[in-house]
Amino acid sequence: MASPMRNLLADPDRYLQSFRLFLERSTEHQSMQEFVERQLPDVVASIGNGKSTINVLSVGGGAGEMDLQILSKIRARYPRATINNEVVEPSADQISKYKERVAQASNLENIKFTWHKETANEYESRMIAENKTKKWDFIHMIQMLYYVKDIPATVRYFHSLLESQGKLLIILVSGKSGWETLWKKYGSSFPTEDLCSYVSSGDLPRMLDSAGLKYQLYELQSHMDITSCFIEGDKDGELLLDFLTETLDFAKTAPPELKRQVMEDLRKPGCSQNRDGKVFFNNNQGVMVIEP
Repeated sequence: MASPMRNLLADPDRYLQSFRLFLERSTEHQSMQEFVERQLPDVVASIGNGKSTINVLSVGGGAGEMDLQILSKIRARYPRATINNEVVEPSADQISKYKERVAQASNLENIKFTWHKETANEYESRMIAENKTKKWDFIHMIQMLYYVKDIPATVRYFHSLLESQGKLLIILVSGKSGWETLWKKYGSSFPTEDLCSYVSSGDLPRMLDSAGLKYQLYELQSHMDITSCFIEGDKDGELLLDFLTETLDFAKTAPPELKRQVMEDLRKPGCSQNRDGKVFFNNNQGVMVIEP
């Protein structure tokens, strides 16, 4: 009998609900903010040398929270330049939130925004069809490579759009995170339905090396409180479990033995740490900065 398990992305509303809860319960954005504060100024130190306009492409920009922080660092480095920021994002809801964020921000002089409601693959297809090869000084792909069909081809395509001083920034879950442990063991049991790939920063160096690309790697420490996942019937716990397994209503639809094993492993050191009666999932991120 076919499993009733379905991929979480089959229900966009529940996916967004679980994603927002994940951001609330994890230190994901804080760890990225720290990277943007401490390391990004060096990363963007030469991308706009001698330029009056700096072109930035955000692939999978979401609601724009990280984008605006990245832009503020680029503007701080090049205060006299105009920044042309284009965003590729398939969710109308996220674009709408991004636009609200821009409308409310007070420090975006000299930054022009353009949004494209499309996936990375749709953007690539459109550019090729229109015979366009626009070059970019900075391209970032934050937590979005899970949703492309051919990861090496996507990375190669966007890398090919870099200017001679440009940089491509990719952030994914770390190869040393609880995600990696969970996906390696259970990835084939979860219903991906071609909607997502289980890829981590541990998989990328091999791809980049085989393409002969130069890059730097950074590890960002992050965790997520998943204590509520172990409280039977807890609504937030069920949402977080959905997000962890990419499965719609995992607590209700997973075969009992799979659920038992996943819950057991989620408590173990490969996935989490137990502190003060709480369970903290290892949500470390891997950052790759790729040279032209």
